Amino acid sequence: MRKSQLITIALSALLVLGLFFFGRTVPKKNTTKIAAVKHGPGDGHNHSNETVSIDTILVLAKKNLDEGQVVRLKTLENRIETEAVKDQQLHVYHQLARFWADSAHIFEPYAWYTAEASRLENSEKSLTFAARLFLENLQEDEVADRRRWKALQAKDLFERSLSINPDNDSAKVGLGACYLFGGISDMPMEGIGKIREVVTKDSTNVYAQMMLAKGSILSGQYDKAATRLELISKLTPADLDANLMLADVYERMGQKQKAAGSYQKSLALAKDKMLKEAIAKRLSELKN
Repeated sequence: MRKSQLITIALSALLVLGLFFFGRTVPKKNTTKIAAVKHGPGDGHNHSNETVSIDTILVLAKKNLDEGQVVRLKTLENRIETEAVKDQQLHVYHQLARFWADSAHIFEPYAWYTAEASRLENSEKSLTFAARLFLENLQEDEVADRRRWKALQAKDLFERSLSINPDNDSAKVGLGACYLFGGISDMPMEGIGKIREVVTKDSTNVYAQMMLAKGSILSGQYDKAATRLELISKLTPADLDANLMLADVYERMGQKQKAAGSYQKSLALAKDKMLKEAIAKRLSELKN
């Protein structure tokens, strides 16, 4: 794939996948400093084959903190051990999540404490929210062991959500995507099968169609990816990510005219200046 395409898709991923449900992006400038660590001591959630754990992640993350942050974090961590009332524990977990997001700017501990709060609260909404945090982020993570750890966290959370509401199609799709993108199974078709169950029931489920389109791209089945992305574009014309992905797929298929059309649609939808410039540049290159 050409450099300009990489820039375009990467920017799209940051804009679309990086946006969390509360409407803001958590800065991740230190995330890449948290390397995969072999044979961690475990996270207390029975994932016996993990090679990355929350303990090893926290040890490495804390190395990025200044003295004041260390003191603040220690105070919050001590409160976890002393608070006995559920509501108070939830409050501390949320404070820890906000510390890692707003002060330390590191994703993994932020997502972990958000997940711990959701496990304690045990509501369908909070569990699905936390699961989606991990799922969306792991699709950008290039470290296989860490990506697998995130997939296992998301899987656990989606399964908990489905135990509350077995009819939650979004959670079913998310669970399938954990298998598809997380490397937690030697059989990716297991994940595709879970997502296809939702599509079979409702072909207009955009989330499910998008996950299957991404799976088709990963396996090099660009014609199938194009079909699904074309449907998504019709169902949700303002979906910037779908239009950019469709343009890229058309290019891979050698259909430059269609690619230019999708890039043109994306240009009208894009708000970020750098992204608009990248799209405009790619359009110019296609015409030449």
